[in-house]
Amino acid sequence: MDDTSRFPALSPLARQAGYLGVLPFVAALAAVLSGDADLRVIGERFALGWGAAILAFVAAVHWGLALAGRWRWSGAVVVSSTLPSLVGALAVVLGGSRGTALLVVGFGFFWLYEHRRQGDELPPDYLQLRRALSLTVCILLALITIGLGETA
Repeated sequence: MDDTSRFPALSPLARQAGYLGVLPFVAALAAVLSGDADLRVIGERFALGWGAAILAFVAAVHWGLALAGRWRWSGAVVVSSTLPSLVGALAVVLGGSRGTALLVVGFGFFWLYEHRRQGDELPPDYLQLRRALSLTVCILLALITIGLGETA
């Protein structure tokens, strides 16, 4: 059975929603680089909050697949669907450039895990979208981290 019959095509609306989810990171970067101290703080907080939310969101896909009975519950599923949320929460607690750097690591490792360990169980369209979005988010968060500099 090939992947096209095993997995339905990704909805164009889902793809658009994924790319729209990158815009808050762009706004956060603009705020951090604006030169305005108040906007910089808002940009930092927004990058951390949005990054933590999105990291939890992408990990929740694994939780949902297990809840729906598509995946067997295992220790790996529990860890892969909850650890990114903990990483996001820790990033928010750390704050500043350390927090945004931790988000880069979280997004990068989750992407790597998903592609290397779960790639056969996920639709190719989804994996392609996740690769593009994860790379974009990591680049934007890295630029935000550089823009923030050392805050501690």
